Amino acid sequence: MRNLLLIVLFLSKGFVFAQEGINMKKVITPPEKVRFAFEKEYPGKTAVWSEEYVGDDDDEVRYEAKFNKDKNTKAVAIYDNSGVLKAFELQIPLNKLPINAQTYLKKNYSPKAIKEIAVVVDDKNKITYEVGVTKDSKFYDVVFDKDGDFSVSIEKN
Repeated sequence: MRNLLLIVLFLSKGFVFAQEGINMKKVITPPEKVRFAFEKEYPGKTAVWSEEYVGDDDDEVRYEAKFNKDKNTKAVAIYDNSGVLKAFELQIPLNKLPINAQTYLKKNYSPKAIKEIAVVVDDKNKITYEVGVTKDSKFYDVVFDKDGDFSVSIEKN
């Protein structure tokens, strides 16, 4: 009986570690410049921070602050190492997407396939819309331009 309990405990720990590995983003504390920029832009908000390496050789660091903009809306602010805001992503409802994007989604995906919708503004004020969908047991980001015209579909792991 004791061996059975040890095996169950060991397997459950392994499952937890496997689930954490799926996320791949480690929760971190960003540099002071980055925290200061976030706190200045979003006073009183609490963020969960992660870092990601980007660039041709994964030589640039980006810090992601995930937080609740209000009680029903999630947001992500992405900063570079100097605390410069590189992108802002805000969760939106389907009816806030441009009509062209709504039409494309209705034509190509079932309503149940749509998992998340966001408007993204980059550091050059370029607006895009990203819609997370599932199809054939795979997850995709379907990207639309500011007018709602289809841009690209990217498979996510």
